[in-house]
Amino acid sequence: MILKEKKQAIIAEHATHEGDTGSPEVQIAILTARINELTEHLREHKHDNHSRRGLLMMVGKRRSLLDYLAKKDINRYRAIIAKLGIRK
Repeated sequence: MILKEKKQAIIAEHATHEGDTGSPEVQIAILTARINELTEHLREHKHDNHSRRGLLMMVGKRRSLLDYLAKKDINRYRAIIAKLGIRK
């Protein structure tokens, strides 16, 4: 679970304007942070299938947001991919 301060820092870093919490960039960044934390949890707790399902749902949601952003504005898509280091 992401701490409030960490989430606010992510929002501030990726916001396109003041008070922006709903843009695809912010949503993708928050999901990426949650995915990374849950991945670490699953490395320790290999049989936690309920959390694994949640992880897969988050990955799918992030994928759909990335597809939307790529279709809407390819430059913003490339920028968020490079900034977060999602595609290795």
